[in-house]
Amino acid sequence: MDSSEIAEATAVEVADHGDDHDHPSDNKYMQIAAILAVLTALEVATYFVNMPGAVLVPALMVMMVVKFFLVAAWFMHLRFDSRMFTRFFVTGLVLATTVYLITLTVFEFWTKG
Repeated sequence: MDSSEIAEATAVEVADHGDDHDHPSDNKYMQIAAILAVLTALEVATYFVNMPGAVLVPALMVMMVVKFFLVAAWFMHLRFDSRMFTRFFVTGLVLATTVYLITLTVFEFWTKG
């Protein structure tokens, strides 16, 4: 798919879009913000709790993923946008994660003599 087809597809989606779909209320945004605040407080609290690393790291990772999903879905409006934008976002995320993991392994294997 070239750029003109993407622009045309996007223009068609905008024309067909209309203003009749539901957006979340201010209350919903406040609920999401409260959930994010609670998760952040839990993450900070893990500093003060003596947990073994085998429990701490997975707990922090789960909270991180949940927070990331909430921010991307609600505050970045991916939940309400075209699937095309979600695909672009996920593709970039997977690519960045792959490059990051490759970089980590390079430093791990090349620094050990």
